Amino acid sequence: MSNSTSVLTQLLQIVPHWQPQMYFKASLTALSHAMEDQVLAGSDNPLVIASFQRERFYRQEAQRYQRIAQKTDQVYVLAAPETDFKNSSDIYETIAFEPTDSLAQEWHLVVIADDYASCLICHERTASKNPANQASSMDNSRRFEGIWTFDYQVSQQAANLLLERILSYRPELKDKITQARQQYLPSALLIEGAETLQSSETTNLTWDSPNKHPDPFVQRLVNYLQASQYKLLKANRSLALKEHKERLINSVTTAIRRSLDSEEILQLAVQKLGEGLGVCRCLVYRCKETDATATIQHEFLNEGIPSIKGQIWPLRNNPLFQEVVELRDALMIDNAQTDPRIIQETTPNQAEKSLQILVTSCSILSWLLVPILYRGQLLGMLELHHCGPNPIAWKSEDVALVNAIATQIGVALIQAEAYANLQDLNEQLEALDRTRSNLVAITGHELRTPLSTIQVCLESLATEPDMSPELRQVMLNTALQDAERMRKLVQDFLTLSQLESGRVEWNPEPLDLAECVELSLSHVRSRNRDGNLPNIQNLVTSDLPLIQADGEWLVEVLAKLLDNACKFTSPQGKVTIEVSRSYPTRLEVTVADTGRGIEPNRLETVFDRFYQEEGALRRSAGGTGLGLAICRQIVKGWGGEIWAESEGKDHGSQFHFTVPIFLDTIGQKTPTPESSVKISRSKKSSKKAKN
Repeated sequence: MSNSTSVLTQLLQIVPHWQPQMYFKASLTALSHAMEDQVLAGSDNPLVIASFQRERFYRQEAQRYQRIAQKTDQVYVLAAPETDFKNSSDIYETIAFEPTDSLAQEWHLVVIADDYASCLICHERTASKNPANQASSMDNSRRFEGIWTFDYQVSQQAANLLLERILSYRPELKDKITQARQQYLPSALLIEGAETLQSSETTNLTWDSPNKHPDPFVQRLVNYLQASQYKLLKANRSLALKEHKERLINSVTTAIRRSLDSEEILQLAVQKLGEGLGVCRCLVYRCKETDATATIQHEFLNEGIPSIKGQIWPLRNNPLFQEVVELRDALMIDNAQTDPRIIQETTPNQAEKSLQILVTSCSILSWLLVPILYRGQLLGMLELHHCGPNPIAWKSEDVALVNAIATQIGVALIQAEAYANLQDLNEQLEALDRTRSNLVAITGHELRTPLSTIQVCLESLATEPDMSPELRQVMLNTALQDAERMRKLVQDFLTLSQLESGRVEWNPEPLDLAECVELSLSHVRSRNRDGNLPNIQNLVTSDLPLIQADGEWLVEVLAKLLDNACKFTSPQGKVTIEVSRSYPTRLEVTVADTGRGIEPNRLETVFDRFYQEEGALRRSAGGTGLGLAICRQIVKGWGGEIWAESEGKDHGSQFHFTVPIFLDTIGQKTPTPESSVKISRSKKSSKKAKN
C-alpha cells in the first residue's frame, strides 16, 4: 500500500475482528510512558518503533529514547521534520517522513521483546490542518481512534507494517530491518499469523505468552484516565460556554451602550444576538402591554431564511404575547406544530391572521419569546425563531443568556429615551431663551418708540400755548395713533397669554363664513385708510355651508392673516382670500399674497412667538411677531389646523386653516337665511376689552 494509507487501516485489514477504541491524548501519553518505562526497567534487548506526528512532539521525548537506545540497538523513531530532524543512524535510527504521509496523523509505539510484546496503533480523529490552530491541536482534548494490546501476534503485524514504511524511506537499512524481522518477526509466524488472524473471529489466539493480556492495574489506570479526561472535557465545555455567554453579553452591552439612538440600539442588539446564538431568525420590536399590533423593523436572518421585516405582528389576539405579559418571563415553545396554544388558538376576528397561519407563513418550528422590561414596564419583545428542519429544545442557559441581553437592552432604551427627552428639554430651553431675548428687544422697541412720540407731542402741547390749531390737531392725532399702537401691543400679549394658558371661554355657534370674511376685510380697510393696501380679492362665495366656531376669534384670525399679507405685499401686489371644501366635515380657508414669501425651512417657525424674519431690531415692517402665534392658538382651540406654504423668497405665500362645518348643514350647499348669524363688531370689541 502507498504511504497515504493509514497503518491502523492496514492493521485492521489483517485483523478485521479487532474493534478500535477511542483514546484521549492524556491516555495515550500515559500508555506510551508505561511501555517505555517497561523497556527501561528490563534487561532484555527489545525492538522499539515509535512514530511521532511531528518533530516538536518527538523533541519532548528525545531524552527518554536516548536512554532506551542504551538498552537496545533496535530503536526506530519516525517524525515529520520541522527544523533539524532528519534521517540519521547516530544514537538510534531516525526516519523523517513526508508531512503528507498518513503517519503525520497517527500515534504509534510498538515494543517486542523475547517474553512480552505491546503495541499502540492510533489515528487522530480531528487533526488540525490549519497552522493557526497548531497550538490548540496540542491540547489534551485531542482524540485518537486505535488499538492498544499486549497481543504478541498483533504487535508483530504492527511492527512489520511500520518496518515496511521505514524501509520505503530508508532503503539503506534493509540489512538491519531483515535482522530485526528474523529476530523478532519470524517470517513463518508472520505468514501463518496473518492467515490465522484474518480467519479468526475472536481474540483468543493460541499464543501462550504470560503477558498476552494487559495488566489489570494498567487497564484500570487507562479507564481512570479516560473517565478523568471525559470529566475534564465536560468542564472545559461548560467553561467555554460560560465564556461565550459572557463574551456575547459584553459585546452586546458594549455595542448598544455606544449609541443613544433607540433604533440603532435595537438593530445592534438583534444582529449581535442572532450571530452569537446562530438562530435562524432573531427579531426585536417595541411594544406596550395594551398594543394591538407591532411592526417588525429590526431582524437578523440566517442564510436561506425569509425576511418578515415590515410585517404587522399581532399582539392583542396573540395568546403567546399575552402569556409573556402576564408571567413577565420568557416563553419557550420547542415545537410550534404541536403546541396546544397554537393548535387550539382562535381569533374573534377571522380576518386577522391566526397563530397557525403566522407559524406557517414565517416557517417557525421552535419559538422563544423574551420580554424587554425595565422596572416591570414592558418596553419591547425579543423573539428567536428556529425554522427547521427539526424542532429544537431551548436550553435553559440560552434562555438565561437572552434574558440577560434583554435586560441590557431595556436599560439602554431607557437611557436613550432620557437622552432624547433631555435634548428636547434643551431645545425648549433654547427656544425659551430666544423668546425672552425677542421679548425684551421687541417690547423695548415697540413700547419705547410710541411712548417717546407721545411724550414729545404732549410736551409740545404743554409748552407751546401759541401753537396753531392745525399743528395742535396733528400732535393730538399722532399721540392717539401711537397710544392705539401701544394698546394693540398690550392686547396681543394678553390675548396670547389667555390662549396659551387655556383661560379662554369658547362660544361656538353656527356662522356664515362669507359674512365673517367681509367683517374682517372691513376691519383691515378701516385700519389702513391711507390707501397703501394691495389689491384684495374676496373669492369667498355665499353658497357655503354654515360653520361651527366662535365668531369673535374667527374674525380675529382672518383679520390677522389679512394684516400679515398686506404688510409684506407691495401696493402693486395682490392678496386673495378663498374657501375650498377639501374635507368632508371641514372648510379650508386660504389667504394668499404675492409678497415677500417665506423660505421653505421657516414655514413652521413663522408661527413661533416673537418671530421676525429680519430679526427683532432689523425689520422693515412693524409688529410684535405675535400675530401668527395667536392665529395658531385660536385655530387649535376649535380643533382645526393651520399651516403656511411658499415657494421661497419673493414668490409670495399662502396661509391655510380649517374650520369645522356645522353638523346640521353637512351636505347642504346653501345656508338658510334665518340660520345665518350676524356678528356685531361693537359687541365683540366690548367683549375683548373685558378680557
